[in-house]
Amino acid sequence: MPVIAIFDIGKTNKKLFLFDEQYNIVLEKSEQFAEVTDEDGDACEDLAALTKWVYACLQEVFNEKKYLVRALNFSTYGASFVHIDKEGKAVAPLYNYLKQFPADLQEGFYKKYGGEISFSIHTASPVLGNLNSGMQLYRLKYVKPELFDRIHYSLHLPQYMSYLVTGRAYSDITSIGCHTGLWNFPQNHYHEWIYREAINEKLANIFPSDQLMPSQWQGQALLTGVGLHDSSAALIPYLFHFSEPFVLLSTGTWCISLNPFNQTRLTYEELQQDCLCYMEYRGKPIKASRLFAGYEHEQQTKRLAAHFNVAPDYYKTVAFNADLLPGLVNTAETTADSKAGKTAMVQESAFGARNLNSFATYEAAYHQFMADLMTQQVASLNLVLHNSPVKKIFVDGGFSKNPLYMNLLANAFPTHEVYAASMAQASAMGAALAVHSSWNKISPSSDLIELKAYSEKATRQQGINA
Repeated sequence: MPVIAIFDIGKTNKKLFLFDEQYNIVLEKSEQFAEVTDEDGDACEDLAALTKWVYACLQEVFNEKKYLVRALNFSTYGASFVHIDKEGKAVAPLYNYLKQFPADLQEGFYKKYGGEISFSIHTASPVLGNLNSGMQLYRLKYVKPELFDRIHYSLHLPQYMSYLVTGRAYSDITSIGCHTGLWNFPQNHYHEWIYREAINEKLANIFPSDQLMPSQWQGQALLTGVGLHDSSAALIPYLFHFSEPFVLLSTGTWCISLNPFNQTRLTYEELQQDCLCYMEYRGKPIKASRLFAGYEHEQQTKRLAAHFNVAPDYYKTVAFNADLLPGLVNTAETTADSKAGKTAMVQESAFGARNLNSFATYEAAYHQFMADLMTQQVASLNLVLHNSPVKKIFVDGGFSKNPLYMNLLANAFPTHEVYAASMAQASAMGAALAVHSSWNKISPSSDLIELKAYSEKATRQQGINA
């Protein structure tokens, strides 16, 4: 059976998938590794264990006679560099992107390169410390110069995964373009600071994200991709299937609104409200906004469960009840056209300050909470919808299965088509589809994404296939 193998490396779960030519998953393996610590005692990825596991998985699938592995690609979390020497050996830990960045070094950097506002606008990167992966190299240069001198190439994690198989060092635009501080978006090349600090000498040439390079594994020919940043990869199945403009609202701990059809430059106000740009796999900027809504939902449902003495996941039993909406406080703010919807800060909702004793039932309180959360979600979504031709909103991830969230979203955007989308393993699927034409002559199936429509009146639902 001809297959493409995809390693999908998350912070917690490391997965291997084999997809057949119709993009059905025919094999799935999953592993988790305990974190180790770097030289400062901060938690970080166990790079040695990850490398060993990747090699073991490849050995296993190549020894399995029923599969013919034609191609290989990678999707991993971003903002993480593997630093290798001339022999290709890692010379530093895989530093955690949440590692504290020295405040004085950060202040000096922005003073040197035009200030936070100008720099952030040009690089489409809010000031995020180590999450701006370019700053990791800047820190090594000035805090650990001997280590910096030993680095031959700094590869983002997807490209290091590819290097393990091909022995060839490349960079990739989806990793470079994601809040790294490396790329000048208006000029479409590396920012000048990269050259002034000689960081460019540590960055490998860029390889196209939609192509495969000839390589081999155990003497067998294998076409290998350069790897993609997982957020950009998750968007690819939607770009494949939908030509009309859309926004993808990817929900989880973070709710990220991705608009591939908004080419306007980021403003300072948008950056302040947690807007940024991702880079599409063909090199186009994707305006995005983020909301910490999944995390807030987790905290507030614990609070509700304790107050009403029910199980923490009791919210899953709550059906959408339109009759409860008129009794909610400030429900009008959840409409897309409202002034509050455009100006609300997108950090946390008003619900945390509400007195739970004012609600007669859990159901009423939960409806109020979701309405408050939707005010924030509308504000966040409007940041990327503004001045773009989008009429379709696709929601995937956890909230796509929440009837309150979906109905309130449909109510808030009555002039848009709102869909709950479900698809198995979007990031892995995207990494496979990105290189489709290089390994697979069969056209991708049109039903990879299942859609469920929600009407603006929040009373009619119907299931359809994309």
